[in-house]
This record gives sequence, C-alpha cells and structure tokens, in this order.
Amino acid sequence: MTDTLRLGTPGAANATTLLLLGSGELGKELLIEAQALGVETVAVDRYEGAPAMQVAHRSHTIDMTDAEALRQLVAEEEPDYIVPEIEAIATTELERLEREGYDVVPTAEATRLTMDRQRIREFATEEADVPTSEFAFADSEAAYRDAVEEIGYPVVVKPTMSSSGKGQSTVTAPEEVDAGWETARAGTRSDTGRVIVEELVDFDYEVTLLTVRHADGTTFCPPVGHRQVDGDYRESWQPHPMSEDALTDAQSMAKRVTDGLGGHGIFGVEFFVRDGEVLFSELSPRPHDTGLVTLGTQSASEFELHLRAVLGLPVPEVTAERPGASHAVVAETAVDQPAFVGADTALEIPETTVRLFGKPDAYAGRRMAVTVSTGHDIDTARERAATAADHLELQDDR
Repeated sequence: MTDTLRLGTPGAANATTLLLLGSGELGKELLIEAQALGVETVAVDRYEGAPAMQVAHRSHTIDMTDAEALRQLVAEEEPDYIVPEIEAIATTELERLEREGYDVVPTAEATRLTMDRQRIREFATEEADVPTSEFAFADSEAAYRDAVEEIGYPVVVKPTMSSSGKGQSTVTAPEEVDAGWETARAGTRSDTGRVIVEELVDFDYEVTLLTVRHADGTTFCPPVGHRQVDGDYRESWQPHPMSEDALTDAQSMAKRVTDGLGGHGIFGVEFFVRDGEVLFSELSPRPHDTGLVTLGTQSASEFELHLRAVLGLPVPEVTAERPGASHAVVAETAVDQPAFVGADTALEIPETTVRLFGKPDAYAGRRMAVTVSTGHDIDTARERAATAADHLELQDDR
C-alpha cells in the first residue's frame, strides 16, 4: 500500500474530484462517504433533484446514454474518478475515455459487460467458468418461444438490459408466454429487444456476496440474504447463515468473476443456493441495493468500502458487528410531490434508522425509503425493520 495518496480540497485547484454517473439512493450514500474525506463530488442523472444531487458539490442533468453529452461533461469536470452507479450509460464512450487516461470505476469493460445480462452471463460461464442456472437468449418472439419450450416451465423472463426487476416476469404455463414477452420488451433499457430466458431455480435461499477488490487483494463481507418481489429487492439481512462449503464455493466463484473483470471497488455478486449447490446469478460492479443493510451491521458500510478501494485506502477485514436487516419502502401509486409521515414512530423502534431518499416524485413500485435495524438475532432485526417500514406512510403534498 502506497502512502503517497493526497486528497485535495473541494473547490480548490488541487481538489480530488469524483464524477458519479447515476445519482440514486446508493450513489447518495457513496457521496456522503466521499464528503467525509474531502472529496469533491459531482452528481449526474437524467432527471433533476436526484438523491445524490442533494449532497453533491455540483450536479448535472444529461442523457448519460448520449456519448457526445457524456464526453462534454467529462471534459468540463476533468474528474479524477468516474464512478457509474447505473446501467444506462454510453459504455463505449466510457471505454474511449478510459483509454485516454480517465479512471473509470472499477473499469469501463466491467461497466459494459454488467449492463448487459447476456454479456455478463456469457463471461461468467465461458471465461470465469462458474455454474449457473440453465438459460437462453432470444432477439425475436419466435426465438423466445423456442427458448421457453427448450428450458421448460417455469421460466423467468427478463430484458438483457434493465435493472431493479424492470421487465421481469415468471412464465409458468403456455397462456403466459405472450405476457412474458411483452413485459420484457416494455421494461428494457435498450432498443435491442433481446431477452434472457432462465430456468426458475427452486433455491433454498439467495445471497449477495459483497466482494471488494482493492490494492491489497480481495475482501469479502459476510453474506447478505435477501427477498425480492418481481426481481426487485424488498428486504435483506446479514449475516445469512451458509455452510462452510457453500460459503467457500461462493467466495471462490466471486473471486474468479471479479478478478476477470478487474479494477478496484465493491461488487455485488448474487448467488442461488440449492441443496448445497451454489449457482451464479448476477453481478453489479458497484454498491448493491441489498447491501443497504451494511449501514447498520458493519463497522464499514459497503459505501465506505467502495470508496476506500477506489481511492487506494486500506480496506479492513469485515465482520457483521451485530445481526441486522433492511426493509424497502415502495410507492404503491404515483405521487407527484412525495412526503412521509410516521418517521417519528418508526424511529421509536429500538436499534432502527431511517433513510428517506428524497426522490422528487414516485411511480408505482418505486423505492422511496429504507429502514435499517439491528437486533440480537436476524429474526428480531427483520421484524423491527419491517415494523418501522410499515409506519412510514407516503403521501402526496401537491
């Protein structure tokens, strides 16, 4: 570990500048950590008033899939670090910028591969050689129907480019095939129309293994268990119990995949575990939504660990200091001007904190807040976090 790292002063000529591409709630927590170290922060998103913009030194609103607009912004800001937080970015332009000397976190290639489920699944199976569920890709409705028939019901259908469960559905019978195709097409973040059809794994549990690549090697956080609804995170808990063999397999797979991608930072590597067998599911080269629980459980949250790895600072060994859980608060209907009531009641629950993301509006299914609780065991923490979330009522103040 070098001792020559210098962190400048925000607003000064020697500022250490971090450009965040995508400014949601995860990016907001990352910028809060960056502020603590005097890093100059610039938040970017496609809409104004995004959560991370509210804590950044400066912000910009652009279409991040527009290569020219992205290049102009980078030229204007001249950042020391470019940190993608979302998938919808002009990744080919990121690769050009990286070749020109900009530091893209963890790498531009990792961002490009992981924004596309086809690329990352092929990378995982063909290059990293990790086991996955059965899958097939289709770029036409006819190919999609063939894939469903080949894999067999039930299957999970997703766009190859999407996030937070958008466009995902489960097809259990022939009469649901049309709806699965249309849902995936409507939820995609690209114009390819390509979908992935996956075997529905009857798993015992699923976990996220937060994996930190840094200057001194690889560090694993304790496994995070989680529950999803339509492919989107609803609650998580840490540590999730795993057998020694299953944990060893997961860590080995996570290291192979992340070593193949390279760069420094935290990766959220998702696995299914079925009868002791560990199957790779997905990967994000950035802090993971299920990792919000680490705000309460770990002495260094996933956001601090990501920042430390990016800056080249020491990354400590990580343990779950106390069992904990997080619970998402999701809008049930569209809200033009969100406001919350019930935070006072929620915070009366022992060992509980609340994060209201401050998103300027809501649509049905949008994640708007999270509660994080700890307890003497996982069940207590989950109950506390769920109860606190129930107390948070989203209202429209317009």
